[in-house]
Amino acid sequence: MTSASDKSDNNAARANAGEALPKTPARFVTIEAEMADRRLDNFLMGELGGLPRSHIYKMIRSGEVRVNKGRIKPAYRLLEGDIVRIPPVQLAKERAQSSPENPEWINKYIIYQDDDVIAINKPSGLAVHGGSGISAGLIELMRAANPQEHSLELVHRLDRSTSGCLLVARRRSSLRYLHEAFREGNVKKSYLALLEGRLASGSQDVKLPLEVHTRKGGERYVTVSDGGKPAHTRFIPLSVHSEATYCKVDLFTGRTHQIRVHAQAIGHPLLGDDRYGSEDSNAQRKLKLKRLFLHAAVLEYPDRNGEGTVMIQAPLGEELMATLNRLERMV
Repeated sequence: MTSASDKSDNNAARANAGEALPKTPARFVTIEAEMADRRLDNFLMGELGGLPRSHIYKMIRSGEVRVNKGRIKPAYRLLEGDIVRIPPVQLAKERAQSSPENPEWINKYIIYQDDDVIAINKPSGLAVHGGSGISAGLIELMRAANPQEHSLELVHRLDRSTSGCLLVARRRSSLRYLHEAFREGNVKKSYLALLEGRLASGSQDVKLPLEVHTRKGGERYVTVSDGGKPAHTRFIPLSVHSEATYCKVDLFTGRTHQIRVHAQAIGHPLLGDDRYGSEDSNAQRKLKLKRLFLHAAVLEYPDRNGEGTVMIQAPLGEELMATLNRLERMV
């Protein structure tokens, strides 16, 4: 039996010897609401970070990339529910050499599994997929660590800095079922967040439309805009302090950076948010927080067999628990 580390070493050896490097498998991505309205070429740049744009255009023109089984133009704007075929891509030399040698560590973050899904308590700092200079993300690690699983696909996504519950489908039929559940609003999502300042007025429902912008290099940022898409977030204080408020956050829509931008909009940005919050707030220094305090705590969806619901809970990690303990001691 060949181990994952043996494969990584063999890849590097082949790269140095000038031999052909392995390819990633072809995969199909169903466009979710927060991914819609992006140009196809920009979407592929994000999915296949590290590939030259000219290579991506070549794959589109040749028909290797397909949308809903048909040829498409680079400027096509993706619609929610579109199915994009991403063709096999040969690993670049530097990515082959930097592939994870011991991917099995990701399995210790598995918190639930059944015939349809594997749920991961994703650690903060881990991207959900490789690209943009990242040799391997969560899905690549899962595939490498579990070679007996032949159809692992991400059901949804979390920002790299966000921790918590992430679903990986084990078969195509499960992926289709769960994508439909997300589209129809049948998936309940609750997060835990630490907001800057005192949110003392009880629960707050924020209904502000959000618009996604793309900077050069593909980085996305989001603003409140009348021209954006509807977004609804509910902030429920669990523990209110003079400099920070610990909240349960319920999501009713799934827009990019929704919680972070809505928190900023009400004047209480998330602690540790270097994009939409204060880079070095007083509370953040006192709490010694070195990451975004946003955790996907609960996912609940209808059981595929019609037998009630599946509810998955992802416990807070040690770093965030330590932050809450410091918060309780703050005067």
